[in-house]
Amino acid sequence: IKHVARAMVESGTRGSIVCTTSVAAKIAGTTPHGYTASKHALLGLIKSAAGELGKHGIRVNGVAPFGIATPMVCDGFKMEQFFSSQANLKGIVLKARHVAEAALFLASDDSAYVSGHNLAVDGGYTVGHTLTKPEFLLRTWAFYIGLLFCSFNLKY
Repeated sequence: IKHVARAMVESGTRGSIVCTTSVAAKIAGTTPHGYTASKHALLGLIKSAAGELGKHGIRVNGVAPFGIATPMVCDGFKMEQFFSSQANLKGIVLKARHVAEAALFLASDDSAYVSGHNLAVDGGYTVGHTLTKPEFLLRTWAFYIGLLFCSFNLKY
């Protein structure tokens, strides 16, 4: 944000800055503390920057994706199954293009009057789950522990 905002202000360029956040900033407890804290901090930075840069015609927003199966993980199909089972919206699996389309919307003139917002691309995950459900916590932590071991085995 710092470098692009400086260049935009100096050149008089109006436009949009889009940051990648996470649903972890909306529902804490399902990811490591450092990750959650950094995403909360990013939300604060987005809001602060939006307030500061608005007078220059610069919008600042965030896109908060849910989990996406990517080639970086061991078994994308298992990830898709897990994340789809957790999302509130059924019959569709979150793909990278869904997040890209949300970011494109925030970067485009179609969202010309949107600033300081964090757009969740999560299939309703953040409205359909609470951290008071023990079975949800158990499944989530078991999944992340599995990913950790999987990633460790791939690297070493």
